[in-house]
Amino acid sequence: MKRPASEAGAGAGARAGPGATSRARRPSHECESFLAFLADERNDSPHTVAAYARDLDAFRAFCDDYFGGTDWTWESVDRLTVRSFMGHLGRRGLAKRSVSRAVSALRTYYRFLNERFDVVGNPAAAVRSPKLEKRLPAVLDRRQIEDLFKFAETLAANDDFSGVRDLTILEFFYSTGMRLSELAGLNVPDIDIVSEVVKVRGKGRKERLLPVGSYALAALRRYYPLREERLSRRMHGGRGEQAVFLSVRGTRLSSRGVQYLVRRFLKGLEAGRGLKVHSLRHSFATHLLDAGADLRAVQELLGHASLSTTQVYTHTSVERLKKVYNQAHPRA
Repeated sequence: MKRPASEAGAGAGARAGPGATSRARRPSHECESFLAFLADERNDSPHTVAAYARDLDAFRAFCDDYFGGTDWTWESVDRLTVRSFMGHLGRRGLAKRSVSRAVSALRTYYRFLNERFDVVGNPAAAVRSPKLEKRLPAVLDRRQIEDLFKFAETLAANDDFSGVRDLTILEFFYSTGMRLSELAGLNVPDIDIVSEVVKVRGKGRKERLLPVGSYALAALRRYYPLREERLSRRMHGGRGEQAVFLSVRGTRLSSRGVQYLVRRFLKGLEAGRGLKVHSLRHSFATHLLDAGADLRAVQELLGHASLSTTQVYTHTSVERLKKVYNQAHPRA
């Protein structure tokens, strides 16, 4: 989508015709510096850095077309450019949440340019992000949790490596509420069986200690001998492998691998559609609140920076609301 010359502003320069073959210079040095800043200084997760990289690359490609093949700079971009980019993403079928993240990436990027490259202004600052629909997290109810672990325990009954490992993974997810990336990144020294705590590295590489329940610890004690046996089978030995959860080859089980096996269990549940790996984390938080846990304590366990992020779980705690209602209402 191209804007009329009257709306472009003096900085955009002349527009080339539709048949122009020259392409605009696509600035990359600033972007590379920004992504390094996110990873090394701000300690953002690799997923966040990758998402911001995709957003910036999409914006640069959009500007190449938007400015009609002429040279453009970051200072050439104005608020109308950013709004046109949002419309472009919408026409491509991107969800509002993805469009909102792209705008957020541009805001952060321009703040970086202001500080490090003396670029004036932030054209994304005055642009409103799309209003996001509030989605309640998918949560397993108590019966589904019981069915999930009953099925996992059945598969682990013969002390098969994969069966016992998968049971341990499920127990750790539900016992601690940790994220997928946190579980996949666990190393053996991170778990203190005596103190019954695990150290995880969350978003921004922030570390926190989480209590581990008795069921998860029992599963871990059962899994460790099988893990050692699996390592001993590896060619050239696997003594240097620190990962807690291993693939059948004796190497670290990737996040994708964990995701695949957990989804396989969730799909086997009755009414399991819509449930994802993150649903175990949602269930952990919701069931704690249902039992009367303090909201701020749950916030710390989940590693949320803002209490408002944790508050979404109060909307799903129907059992807790019913309990409060029955105790407080005179005619309940």
